[in-house]
Amino acid sequence: MRSGRATKFWLEPEIELARNHKYSRKQLKPIESLVEVRYNELVSAWEQHFSSGSN
Repeated sequence: MRSGRATKFWLEPEIELARNHKYSRKQLKPIESLVEVRYNELVSAWEQHFSSGSN
């Protein structure tokens, strides 16, 4: 977060902006599009991360 900007999206139950710090709406749009395109990868990585600790 070197630039002092950050954003967070909820993935479930649907993609939704959870938090935004210093990004304009114009800057957020391509980030949101990337989250939509990579949705399955993001959810899969999240599930793998949290299931690996339970073994």
